[in-house]
Amino acid sequence: MKQALNFGVQSYCFREFKDNAVVARKVRDLDLNSIEVCGVHADFNDPAAFKKVIQTYKDAGVDIISIGVQTFDGNESERLWFECAAAAGAKHISCHFRVNSFMRALPLVRRWSKEFGIRVGIHCHGGYQFGGSPDVLDYLLELGGPEIGLCIDTAWAMQIGPYHGKPVEWAKKYAGRIYGVHFKDFLFEPNGQWKDVVVGQGTLDLPAFTRALQEGGFDGMSVIEYEADAQNPDPALKNCIQSMRASLS
Repeated sequence: MKQALNFGVQSYCFREFKDNAVVARKVRDLDLNSIEVCGVHADFNDPAAFKKVIQTYKDAGVDIISIGVQTFDGNESERLWFECAAAAGAKHISCHFRVNSFMRALPLVRRWSKEFGIRVGIHCHGGYQFGGSPDVLDYLLELGGPEIGLCIDTAWAMQIGPYHGKPVEWAKKYAGRIYGVHFKDFLFEPNGQWKDVVVGQGTLDLPAFTRALQEGGFDGMSVIEYEADAQNPDPALKNCIQSMRASLS
C-alpha cells in the first residue's frame, strides 16, 4: 500500500467534541484507524493523564501516529511531549518554532528526538507564522537535520502565495526530509482570504502532490485536516477521504 494512502485525521477537525471516546468513534465511522492528537484533546504536559487518552483510542482500534502541533521554546519541560508520543507509539511530533527562541529550542529537540527515536516535522503555517516560508524552512532544516524535518500543510503552504507556496514543488525539493503531511485545501478570495474546502477541490493539485510524495520516497505520517464546519465536520471529511482515495488509486 502506498504510504500516502495510510492517512489518518487530525483531531483538531473535531475540536468542538472534547470527549476522546466520541472522537475515536468518529474516526472509526470515517473508516479510518489513525489520528494525530492535538492539544485540544490532551495535555501533553501530563503523561500520566495522557495514558488514559491512549487507552481510549486503543480500545477503539485507533492508532495515535503523531501529536501536535506543539510549539517548542526550548524549555526542559517540553521533553514531556516526547514521553507522551513515545507512550502512544507515535513516531512523529508536528511542531512550530518561534523566531525569539528557535536557537535555544533546536538543540534540545534534536537531543530528545535521538533519545526517543521520534522524528519532528516543522509545520509550515502560512505567511504569518515563523517557519512558513521556504527560506526560513531551509535554514531550520539545515540546523535541525536529520532529526527535524518538515510537516507540509498543503493549504498553509499555498497561503504564502503562488510564487513560493507550491506544495508539489515542495514535495520534490524536500524529498527525504518530509516527515509529515497535513492534507488540507483552500480556495482564495481576491483579497487573499482563504476558505477551507474538501481536499482536492480547491487550489491544491492533489494527484500531482501525492505522486510527487511517492516519487520522493515519502515514508512519514499523513492526516487530513479540515477546519470548516466545526460543529459537524463528518460529511466534508467523508468527501475528503473519497477524494484522497481516488487520487491515490
